[in-house]
Amino acid sequence: MTPHDDFATEPCFVISVAARMVGLHAQTLRYYERVGLVMPSRSQGRQRLYSMADVERLRRIKTFADDMGVNLAGAELALKLTDQIRDLQAQVEALTQEVVRLRASANNRAAANHRAASPTQNN
Repeated sequence: MTPHDDFATEPCFVISVAARMVGLHAQTLRYYERVGLVMPSRSQGRQRLYSMADVERLRRIKTFADDMGVNLAGAELALKLTDQIRDLQAQVEALTQEVVRLRASANNRAAANHRAASPTQNN
């Protein structure tokens, strides 16, 4: 995990700040939490704390609703699908790296076997 990832998931914005960052009313953020679209952390005093990842998720919801005319159920589905796509892309990247590693290993073994099978030349 990079320091950027740590910051992205660190709960640090109270609801009024998060709402202002996104351009929504705090009550809208509470509603989004109630219907399960966003799950902010809670402080020991039960105060909602939003991370940058939460704020970005809220921005995407706002974009789906305001710019694309998608209702909240559609926004939720779109978010789930984009999350799945991101996860699948990460899996493809990991598998691609594993294929590259295995090919390099196989090439190294083949080269070693070829050298072992070749007659040595003595001058």
